[in-house]
This record gives sequence, structure tokens and C-alpha cells, in this order.
Amino acid sequence: MSALRIKKGSSSHSAYDLRSNFGDEIERHTLAVTVVNEPGVLARVIGLFSGRGYNIESLTVAEIDHEGHRSRITIVTSGTPQVIAQIKAQLGRIVPVLEVHDLTAEGPSVERELGLLKVAGAGEKRVEALRLADIFRANVVDSTLESFVFEITGTPEKIDAFADLMRPLGLVEIARTGVAALARGAK
Repeated sequence: MSALRIKKGSSSHSAYDLRSNFGDEIERHTLAVTVVNEPGVLARVIGLFSGRGYNIESLTVAEIDHEGHRSRITIVTSGTPQVIAQIKAQLGRIVPVLEVHDLTAEGPSVERELGLLKVAGAGEKRVEALRLADIFRANVVDSTLESFVFEITGTPEKIDAFADLMRPLGLVEIARTGVAALARGAK
């Protein structure tokens, strides 16, 4: 008997079409995971990522229902569509996980991030920093004779743009929180 010599994905008419339905392109996804609010849940969810070598770009955790003891973990991660599907399936199998929603795949969502930027400078640089902060709707939350601390909320791209403009004016330090995201529209 002769061996079958079928090239991978060689024919769309083959019964042995071995082409993957998933792309090889890296995608960024925001996952909203509703969990039971009990000790160790966050460690189990994060352990899933670290144990399999997946990267977490952003992580936010907040209680959403005090009486129902539920919290929401918002995770931003990257991977191929196959890796993202695997992450969602594995998250769903963890016992204290109640729901897993891929906000990126479910349609439009609203994402916001919080940044604190410390800018040191004198004279015209201080005036320019305040002018740019006004344009970006950043608030001054601390002020000394040598520096300002600005608070800015918006998309990660907005915070990056603000930081890029503040660098020549004396950006000393930046602290960012994780991404908070909600699906748009009523469900």
C-alpha cells in the first residue's frame, strides 16, 4: 500500500484539509472574568497564566457585588486566536470562576486607564506642562515648587501621548493602573 502524500492545506477539496481555522496573528484581548470573592481566587487565575507562559499586559480587580461575594477581574492579554480561545476555556474550568467574557470579541467596549505622572521643571516648562495638562484634561493632584503630579484618565494611547509630550518638559516618573473595560450598549 502506498503512503498518502498530502501537502498541508494543499487542496480545499481534500477530506484531509489540515489548514487551521485560527490565524497566526497576535491579537490583544480584554477578558472580564466574574469570580467568587474568596481567598486564593486571584492567585489561581494568575497561576493559570504564569504556569502556561501567557503574558498579562494589564490586570484590574474589583468587588462588584458585596452581598453576593462576587468580584470582577479584568485581564488584558495577547496571543494568537488559538491561545486566546485556550485561555478562555481554561479560565472557565477554574471552580470559583462564574463567567468569562471576551470584551474584544463581543463587540465595541469602553476601555479606560489611570495614569499618574510626576513632572519636574521650572519657568516656561512648568507653564507648558500646565497648558498641555489642560488640553489632555489631566488634573493636578499634587504641586510643589519643583514639580507637579498629574492624574490622567483615558485610553492607553491617550496616556502614552501625554507622557511623550511631558518627557521633554521633565517627566520624572509614571505610574499606571490596569485597564477597566465594559461592553458598550445594553445587554
